Amino acid sequence: MNTFNIKMVALAIGFAFSAGAMAQTISKTEYKDSKSKISAEYKSAKASCAALSGNAKDICVEQAKGQEKVAKADLEANYKPSTKSHYDARVAKADADYGVAKEKCDDVAGNVKDVCVKEAKAAQTAAIADAKTQKTTVGANAVAAEKTAEARSDASAKGSEARKDAAAEKTEAQYKVAQQKCDTFSGPTKDECLSKAKVSAGK
Repeated sequence: MNTFNIKMVALAIGFAFSAGAMAQTISKTEYKDSKSKISAEYKSAKASCAALSGNAKDICVEQAKGQEKVAKADLEANYKPSTKSHYDARVAKADADYGVAKEKCDDVAGNVKDVCVKEAKAAQTAAIADAKTQKTTVGANAVAAEKTAEARSDASAKGSEARKDAAAEKTEAQYKVAQQKCDTFSGPTKDECLSKAKVSAGK
């Protein structure tokens, strides 16, 4: 394992300990202390990126930024637990992963890079779609728990609709990846590739 990877593993462990170790609601004092610690760790992590150069440095900085955002979002979810705060934490993770993945795509060029970016976007879309499904389902079930059988039925319908929407978003994202991959071909071969992509996407 090279020095860069060792640093990033150590950094990830540090952030995980800072925000992820708090399983229960925390006090205001603990919240402020943790927030300060996360900011300090981010500055330290970003400073360590200075020893790198080129895209390796850009990736390092993006990872530091992403981990700070995720740690802060997890902290908020621990301090003020709610369907929204947990949703925001999952979105922060999806956005952070996308930022790093997209930065890594700069190591390649041409269509390979375009496909890389599309795949990173597809993964982000899938993660956010899953987060939306969970948020909608949990919220609907919470309301249903306080109301009638009709409300519970409505909650089930909303959950089903959310899953359907999530599946559609994921399929569309994967379709865009497939389309991008077809750009490596031309003429009838490309047409056949695009046709297969459409069939796979149900278009």
